[in-house]
Amino acid sequence: MDEKKYWVGFNLIKGIGAVRMQGLVAYFGDLESAWGADPIQLAESGLGAKVIERVIAARKNADLDQIWEKIESQGIKILTWQDEAYPTRLKEIDQPPPVMYIRGEYLPDDLFAVAIVGTRQATPYGRQVTEELAAFLASNGITVVSGLARGVDAIAHHAALNAGGRTIAVMGTGVDKIYPPEHQKLAEKIIERGALVSDYAPGTPPDASNFPPRNRIISGLSLAIVVVEAGETSGALITAEFAAEQGREIFAVPGSILAPQSKGTNKLIQNGALPLLSVNDLMQALDFNRVGEHKTARKILPADETEARLLTVLGSEPKHVDEIRDQADLPIEKVSATLALMELKGMVRQLGGMNYVAAREAQGDYKI
Repeated sequence: MDEKKYWVGFNLIKGIGAVRMQGLVAYFGDLESAWGADPIQLAESGLGAKVIERVIAARKNADLDQIWEKIESQGIKILTWQDEAYPTRLKEIDQPPPVMYIRGEYLPDDLFAVAIVGTRQATPYGRQVTEELAAFLASNGITVVSGLARGVDAIAHHAALNAGGRTIAVMGTGVDKIYPPEHQKLAEKIIERGALVSDYAPGTPPDASNFPPRNRIISGLSLAIVVVEAGETSGALITAEFAAEQGREIFAVPGSILAPQSKGTNKLIQNGALPLLSVNDLMQALDFNRVGEHKTARKILPADETEARLLTVLGSEPKHVDEIRDQADLPIEKVSATLALMELKGMVRQLGGMNYVAAREAQGDYKI
């Protein structure tokens, strides 16, 4: 059984967040050992008496095998800190969520993402701005992140999908509990061309206290956030606060000083947020005009030591696979398999007769 079931087990226990999870891993080496530890060991790892009581109760009442089977049957994927696929940008924030639940696919290209958030009571002006911005970003290969809420969030998700792009919804419930319920069809479309993500365990119902904390994930997954419309107490302003703490760029759409929906955004601008007067402001500030180049560069970088070693051997002059094997000092099976994968990535080209050259973009010096 996957060791991730123990991450899920601890994730279910109230009072065990990023800091305590980190302490358990540091003390025990892995969470399977922590799950089976006695109270004295748990105390030595840094857990207090109340939390230890909850751990003991959870071990008694929770059938981790059954929970894991249910998660798998629902098609839910789990990413932990230890997974290479865990969102890089999210890992950079203070106390990143130890466990992320995903329906759909989180892809490496989702690193290029912008969050669009705002009021649930969007005006026609807010709707138009949201639709145009989300559609432009999505059609230019930038993932749109939002929170699946009514209003600006839903408009942003719909516009990104209609433009043929990707979108990610960060939820304040379990990924199997769609809220609001009228967004069920929207959620299904997002799963097809993006992802529903949450750090709350499957089955977690909507609760008012769940939504503010999830906003740190919305900003954490993004290079920047755009607040389209927000009242003075809007949840979108909480996302902006997290974005500021995380060092993300914050843009706000200016609006009428008489409109309640623009009081929050105008205040953000007054306090230093960048006014979004056109989509070009965002594209230029974040160098998004070069997204294609950035994505290509990421694809041609060697993924491991074997790819790096082969790139040091290959150049613009064709070399036979046997010569490559000799110079790289690697088994022929490993060389052949890796070259096939590198060809799919566009890192090398086969010229026939098992002769290879490095693709022009992939040539260079790589440390191994």
